[in-house]
Amino acid sequence: MQLLLDTHAFLWWLDDSPKLGPQARAAIGDGGNAVFISAASAWEIAVKWASGSLDAPGNIAAWIAKSDFGELPIEVEHAVAAAELPRHHRDPFDLMLVAQAQLERLTLVARDDEIDKYDVTILDASR
Repeated sequence: MQLLLDTHAFLWWLDDSPKLGPQARAAIGDGGNAVFISAASAWEIAVKWASGSLDAPGNIAAWIAKSDFGELPIEVEHAVAAAELPRHHRDPFDLMLVAQAQLERLTLVARDDEIDKYDVTILDASR
């Protein structure tokens, strides 16, 4: 399975938070699965950290590397697809993750009822 972690799922993984459910935790930790972090999540973390709304200082690239996850860059086709999605969701970071999951055929690990409205394979991060 190929997984794309939503920003919250990534942070919960890093913090070993109980908010990350056992099924999601097992899928992320399964060495047979490829796990990706989008540049959109790194951007979201950096923006929230810079504004003071997230207490997570450090080098995001190092967190990704230490977790042995792959980096997923934002390509032009991702940007166009995100802009063309129906506006069930208003968060541009989440729209990008949906578009990337669709185009790259990834399972999106997220906990967000609005994302469920899109044609994308989801693994509920809270399960």
